[in-house]
Amino acid sequence: MALPIPRFHEDARAGQLYLERAAEVAQEARRYAETHRVRPAREDRVRVAAFGIDVQVAFCTPGASLFVPGAVEDTQRALRWLYTNLDRVSELVFSLDTHRAFQIFHPSWWQDAGGLPPPPLTPITAEDIRDGRWKPTRYPEESLAYCERLESSGKYILTVWPFHALLGGLSHPLVPAVYEASLFHALARDTQTWFELKGEHPLTENYSVLSPEVTEVRGQKVGEFNTALFDRLMAFDRVYVFGQAKSHCVLSTLMDLRQHIEKKDPSKMGRIHILEDAMSPVPAPPLDPLPPSLDFPRVADAAIEELRQAGMRLVKTSDPVEL
Repeated sequence: MALPIPRFHEDARAGQLYLERAAEVAQEARRYAETHRVRPAREDRVRVAAFGIDVQVAFCTPGASLFVPGAVEDTQRALRWLYTNLDRVSELVFSLDTHRAFQIFHPSWWQDAGGLPPPPLTPITAEDIRDGRWKPTRYPEESLAYCERLESSGKYILTVWPFHALLGGLSHPLVPAVYEASLFHALARDTQTWFELKGEHPLTENYSVLSPEVTEVRGQKVGEFNTALFDRLMAFDRVYVFGQAKSHCVLSTLMDLRQHIEKKDPSKMGRIHILEDAMSPVPAPPLDPLPPSLDFPRVADAAIEELRQAGMRLVKTSDPVEL
């Protein structure tokens, strides 16, 4: 049977900024575990992970620079799912997009002929750099090489994003209501939450939690596949994936999971469960004509369907977690 929602939780808080109520959450976790006979996670016969990708203020809180429309409702559904299935979820794994002021996808990295930075959502191609439309403020040769490598992959064109998820800033941490859920789960099930930081190298984007978009620029290593995290996730019998944004960090992570599961053990593809009503795409930029690669909702829907056909499972937060 589904467990009840803890007394401290309110749906409306999913989109709010506030200090986490650690003492209140801890007190409720102790009472809740005793009342509902919640066992420690280490006793689980079937091990289930809830993998939250970038459920951070930067993407999920209205007013943040990269707020994804729909993210508040996604968070509400994800939290209700987590609380009602608390005794079935063995571990929470969260990625944290982690950036600094000068990175290749931030406005501070580029300037036009007049010295002005590009507005957010500006696409920058290798041709733009060669023609002088946009000039790197640092690492000019590496910046051109990065765009060339990125475009040759066929995945994305470099997009300039507003400053977001800045380390030390208020947009970096988990949404407070989600952090409270992680603390509640940890205490009620007697297990630590796993946090994975990504995205700090200045010379590459890092949509996927598992690997950057480019791993080498002009002979310089700028990242690598996160084998340790992949192995950790695949040690679970089931992994439920949710978070933001469906078209970028969630999708890229799922694509990496697919690629490496196919390499190592295709029979495990069905372990990945995509909570499709707990993620939303970045809206397409207001460009006319709109390049197909920038039609983010369309790209996300098509790719998720490919993942389903590859063997991953599409589920909703309203579906029961059968063990």
